[in-house]
Amino acid sequence: MNRLPHRALALGSLRAFEAVARRLSFSAAAEDLYLTQPAISRQIKALEADLGAPLFVRGTRKVELSGAGVQLLRGVMPLLQRLDSTVRQIRSARGRRHVSITTFASFASLWLLPRLASFEREHPDIDIRISASDTMADLDDPDVDLALRYCPPDIAPAGAMRLFGELVTPAVGRGLAEQAARSLAPPLAVPADLAQHTLLEQDDHRPSAEYLGWRHWLRVHGVAQLEPARWLLLNFTYQQVQAALSGQGVALARLPLVLETLERGELVEPFGASHRVVSPYAYWMIEGQRGLALRPEVTLFARWLGAQAEPTRRATDLAVNAAAA
Repeated sequence: MNRLPHRALALGSLRAFEAVARRLSFSAAAEDLYLTQPAISRQIKALEADLGAPLFVRGTRKVELSGAGVQLLRGVMPLLQRLDSTVRQIRSARGRRHVSITTFASFASLWLLPRLASFEREHPDIDIRISASDTMADLDDPDVDLALRYCPPDIAPAGAMRLFGELVTPAVGRGLAEQAARSLAPPLAVPADLAQHTLLEQDDHRPSAEYLGWRHWLRVHGVAQLEPARWLLLNFTYQQVQAALSGQGVALARLPLVLETLERGELVEPFGASHRVVSPYAYWMIEGQRGLALRPEVTLFARWLGAQAEPTRRATDLAVNAAAA
């Protein structure tokens, strides 16, 4: 039986394939790779000959991936991304020291960034890269030094450091709280008063939404059937906080992320600390590329982050204990 030889595919051909597949155009791929269109065509033909299958369906005015092309793209894309990431890391390691952190957008905006200036003052020679996305990054990605995640303890990765726990609490901007107190806006004295206000809700279908959403809080406080004057649905927690600060409604705020805003009086808990609800979720710090020794600058940042988390952890633990009493 004749078999195709198992030889390695040329990286240049794979680069050419990825560019054509991404742009669905031989000429556009040639521009991206600073090659001529005939050179791209030759690389694709050589790759198709190596694989024994066509990768593209070529039309007069358009190019489409074949079934084999779709299959190859699924394998090639993550490999090239990983390769490019490793090259970036090697190049950057030859220059300034750096720390790359992946976290979710609201944690970065509300908790991490306001504290980061102190680290930068202490270590001006270390560059910080923050990738803020609600999509979980691969912890084995060479671009990830530390990951800051939000999950219950039972699914936290082994070795994860717990930063602090979670409670949620209704919060409004100072202006709306003062108007309600002076009867210039509908009252906000008991949970039933929420029926006269706009509730700022996180438009999220992940498991954590059960505890971050208003329905759970309303059930806990005996007003499960309450319907507000209207709902304002937002994608991210930091958007809810911004909307509450500007007087657009009542947010169900995540206490660890707004502690300082509450202390400054910019946000107000209309029902007080007694109406906070504990969530089983917590915030964690996880080392990237586990199994490899941390670079000195990453160790420095991890220690700094742990120290920064301590006051939030103490305040949150006290609040959790008070809510449980």
